[in-house]
Amino acid sequence: MSRESSVADDRGTTLTVEDYLDDEGQISLPPGVTLMTQLERNVAELGDATAYRYLDYAHDPAGCPVELTWNRLGTRMRAIAARLQQVITPGERVAVLAPQGVDYVIGFFAVVRAGGIAVPLFAPELPGHAERLESVFADARPAAVLTTTAVAKDVRDFLRTLPRDRRIRVIAIDGVPDSVGATLVSAQLDTDDIAYLQYTSGSTRTPAGVEISHRAVCMNVLQMITSIGLQPNITGVSWLPLFHDMGLLMVLFPALCGGHVTLMSPTAFVRRPNRWIRELSAQSACAPVFAAAPNFAFDLAVQRGLPADGESIDLSNVAGLINGSEPVNMDSIQKFYDAFAPYGLPLTAIKPSYGMAEATLFVSTIDSGAEPTAVHLDREQLGLGRAVPVSPDAGNSVALVSCGHVSLSQWATIVAPQTESELPDGQVGEIWLHGDNLGHGYWGNSRQSDLAFHNKLQVRLEQGSHAEGAAVSADWFRTGDLGVYVDGQLYIAGRIKDLVIVDGRNHFPQDIEATAAAASAAVRPGFVAAFSVPADELPGGATAAGTPGERLVIVAERAVGAGKSDPASVVEAIRAAVSRQHALSVADVQLVAAGSIPRTTSGKLARRACRANYLTGR
Repeated sequence: MSRESSVADDRGTTLTVEDYLDDEGQISLPPGVTLMTQLERNVAELGDATAYRYLDYAHDPAGCPVELTWNRLGTRMRAIAARLQQVITPGERVAVLAPQGVDYVIGFFAVVRAGGIAVPLFAPELPGHAERLESVFADARPAAVLTTTAVAKDVRDFLRTLPRDRRIRVIAIDGVPDSVGATLVSAQLDTDDIAYLQYTSGSTRTPAGVEISHRAVCMNVLQMITSIGLQPNITGVSWLPLFHDMGLLMVLFPALCGGHVTLMSPTAFVRRPNRWIRELSAQSACAPVFAAAPNFAFDLAVQRGLPADGESIDLSNVAGLINGSEPVNMDSIQKFYDAFAPYGLPLTAIKPSYGMAEATLFVSTIDSGAEPTAVHLDREQLGLGRAVPVSPDAGNSVALVSCGHVSLSQWATIVAPQTESELPDGQVGEIWLHGDNLGHGYWGNSRQSDLAFHNKLQVRLEQGSHAEGAAVSADWFRTGDLGVYVDGQLYIAGRIKDLVIVDGRNHFPQDIEATAAAASAAVRPGFVAAFSVPADELPGGATAAGTPGERLVIVAERAVGAGKSDPASVVEAIRAAVSRQHALSVADVQLVAAGSIPRTTSGKLARRACRANYLTGR
């Protein structure tokens, strides 16, 4: 968006983004700005305009809309906040265990309004994630839980399974009368207070609660606005889980900037992806619309979300589709565009992006008027840590999608982890981040916080440094992600912990997984996990093939309708393709049923969990 686009602050005047920039062109928040100063202003100024809509497909196949105006949000938020103040003290944690919907939104903001620290989670009815819920409760130790009457019994049943060392009060959001709001006492909030704990998805470790301050979230929303080119009147459409960082920021955007967002449940999208496409079209009829989703959602929309014959769909006013949260695939982007370009979708609307919970969410994306692009690199050189461009049709090429430029007032350097020295463009290293949008640390874990958030860049490049403008004494966050700058743009290569290291050579798992998926139509694309295991730990029947060391294992889900395919021929096709493309011998290939490979709550492949299941025979 242009820097003249407006955002409201708490001083009674409407400010443009230009007013948030200091003399050096960096974002500088006015003193005292918090989530609540911004939201309360919207309540006062926008009144009966719609703030949030929820399409309830669970109770109506047509998606009955449940609307929440700014006035109603303010009334319900104050009532729930006042009730919370009766059972918690400022700074105590309050978990939100509610189904997707407007009550979830009310509950989250009510915790902050009451002076507590919100812990956005999910109702216990979400299958397969009870262990994660238990881990978060043990870490955050909430004093109260906000839920709804519909799932209150499930919540109480879950709480009975926890150690009874303290009492956790349960409050049903939809059971508190509006009149309770009259007793609310204004909480004293500061810009640097913790607003909420964003628990990581746990793809490589036990979930950790990132401490997100009011400053961090306000900064990150402004960074997203300036990077993507969003307008203040823009509307959002989201099916993302509200406890996930990307889903939550979709909710926080209108709270800070006005506009409104339409929500639906993840289940509603997965069952019928066309619902997302239809709503993007419907909302864009009145104003520009934006959305965010992980890469698999773009694939799913192509497979099962195309409009029916004669269905009127217009996507020409879609201003931004953020593709992030997991490695971005250029083939997925192209297929999505080819499928929906006939309905007016601009290619510039698709925005490959990079982000993470520790940065509140948003780190980088391509320029507002740019189309997605990929660079083709030599596979062997990339494994050695060097980005050497080759022709797209070269047999040894691997494509990485550009995640563009790092947002305003945020810095991302490529660092050699062993020496903590900045690497020049063209060399692969760990991505380190600095900026006011970063979390304070991990809740209750000072040691891990120091290791991750409080690092010093020992050596900067004399020329072309991506740390220029950051203080020499600045703290840097180690992301654990591998990245490289090519022609000034950021590319993500993978996770350090997920690297497949065989015979001393580095291989990126997503590259091997793409090869395996393309080897046979019987393999479900996007549902392949590649990892290495010690040769002496391979289960019986697997081939260790030679000397001791790490060996490659591939677990692949069968594609729909592939149940009658000959497993031996599929396995042989995968082995041959990986050998040809990567010069790797595959010690074992396991073909499993759809849904067998574990994924995180945000939909990412949980490779380490899959590896653990493999080693234990599960």
